[in-house]
Amino acid sequence: MKKVNIPNTEVQELLSGKKYQYLKYVTQILNLANQNAQGTRPKIVGQMSDLIQQFGGSTLAEWEEWYMSQNPAAIESAADRVWAMVQAFQKSIQDIDRDTVRQWVEELVIVKTYAGLKFQEAILKRVAREYILPYRLATPEEESKGIDGFIGDQAVSIKPSTYKTKMGLNEVIDTPIIFYEKKKDRITIEFDLPSL
Repeated sequence: MKKVNIPNTEVQELLSGKKYQYLKYVTQILNLANQNAQGTRPKIVGQMSDLIQQFGGSTLAEWEEWYMSQNPAAIESAADRVWAMVQAFQKSIQDIDRDTVRQWVEELVIVKTYAGLKFQEAILKRVAREYILPYRLATPEEESKGIDGFIGDQAVSIKPSTYKTKMGLNEVIDTPIIFYEKKKDRITIEFDLPSL
């Protein structure tokens, strides 16, 4: 039995008869520009999964003709949005110097790594601020009892919000729980500490 891999670019070429070639890094830059510009979002180019279901033809040429009749300005509109972002990148890249790169690397390696791994302390500190109380992280002995820290004298546990669905499991936590959800740009926390 013979096994053959067909790269996506070859699938596209086989179906379209077109071979798209770009200089090194161009597709990475265009993908990033498109993410920022949101040029190919459904409100610009249509909901593609729905449109392909509505399409009654069977060839790429028929699909192109049908799509363009349904969305005549979509390709140009998307291209305009992405091009505007590429121009903004071109302007910004001229302002990047060695010091900017060093600062970015330092933030990534030192600050973001530390914050990403030690965010429990930030959660404790933020909740303590709500109650105008001091906080502290748990000792290893306290951690072995399911305690992650203290707000004033109140022991608390810090768990991801997905833990709520697992609360029927064998683990018993006798302290109030602060739930968190890490999102791309923030940590959302939920807590109720009635004894404070």
